[in-house]
Amino acid sequence: MSAGTAALADSVGEEYERGITGNVKLDGEPLSGIRITVDGGGYSAETVTGADGKWFIGVPGTEGDAYKITLDQTTLPEGIAVTEGGATQEKVLGKGTTVVQNFFIGEGTRVTVSMFDQVVARLIYGINFGLMLGLAAVGLSLVFGTTGLSNFAHSEMVTFGAIMALVLGTGLQLPIWLAIPAAVLLSGGLGWALDAGLWKPLRKKGLALVQLMIVSIGLSLTVRYLFQYFVGGGTEQLPGADSTLVPLFGSVALSVTDLVSMGISIVVIGGFAWWLLKTKTGKATRAISDNPDLAAASGIDVDKVIQTVWIISGALAGLAGVLWAYFRPGIKWDMGAQILLLIFAAVTLGGLGTAFGALLGSLVVGILVETSSLLIPADLKYVGALVVLIGILLFRPQGILGKKQRIG
Repeated sequence: MSAGTAALADSVGEEYERGITGNVKLDGEPLSGIRITVDGGGYSAETVTGADGKWFIGVPGTEGDAYKITLDQTTLPEGIAVTEGGATQEKVLGKGTTVVQNFFIGEGTRVTVSMFDQVVARLIYGINFGLMLGLAAVGLSLVFGTTGLSNFAHSEMVTFGAIMALVLGTGLQLPIWLAIPAAVLLSGGLGWALDAGLWKPLRKKGLALVQLMIVSIGLSLTVRYLFQYFVGGGTEQLPGADSTLVPLFGSVALSVTDLVSMGISIVVIGGFAWWLLKTKTGKATRAISDNPDLAAASGIDVDKVIQTVWIISGALAGLAGVLWAYFRPGIKWDMGAQILLLIFAAVTLGGLGTAFGALLGSLVVGILVETSSLLIPADLKYVGALVVLIGILLFRPQGILGKKQRIG
């Protein structure tokens, strides 16, 4: 079926060059109003079949990218179900602009998932996503708290960690358990280099915060398109991305990768909390966030602490990038930019400059993003989190854990 024919169907995503199309029929007769969802590479969209039974969903991927196509069996006539291959099937984009996915349906028993299981599963996915988001948000919040900089290039630090893991794990064939820690160390090194080579000199010159923010936007765009130049526009997978599912209870199951990801996030966040609360440098970081002038007057080496903060911020962002690559799944040149708005939302929701507030905000955003897809179309799931963010800030502008003097 050509792209021109697919345009006759109920369609979304027509702005993309590639797409997935299909035709839903029962005994040769078209079925209208059947909901179809496409997910993959951080992209999600849905549509319903038209009067002719046809549907089309445009996707932003390139050749070799995989997408999961789901037919919502609750929208089928009573007693009708998908009889072959299951209600969720996978398609890989080829050289052509359009691939076809048809479902074989007929009389049968539907495999349904209870609303309770769906809610629990989405809560678990939301916590997993929130923990991953928290790693990136905590680093961004630390930088803001100690320097006042809203670093828009933080998204590229997230992407950098994932790309380094890909280079080391796939390009250099290192074991993934060794490639990931090495990528995190390199990400910490990137944080140090950015502070030493760019941000510290600009602070010494006395640039205003607005000017520094504009520089970060320019840096973000530059590095992002450098990633595209060297990595390409496709999606690459890290080793182990297709791990097996582990049943938890009922129909709820998580992949081994998701379970490991949650475990790593919890351990790292716990270690970070200990560092921030118990170590001398952590206490100095909190002191600078509260009052940098008083901290400097009390003998704290502000520049050294800020340098440490940049290293930790880079390392946490790099780790978040690796976990995001497994969660999406896949590595793409703009993958960090896809969650930058959510990272800022988490930091703002939790309270600007407060590390624990950023973590709390990330969990709230992650859960809202995942659970909202039970009520609204999947391609609008980020909207719910942002609406809640606006609502909370209207009543508590400083955020959940923020202090009033941080406003503005």
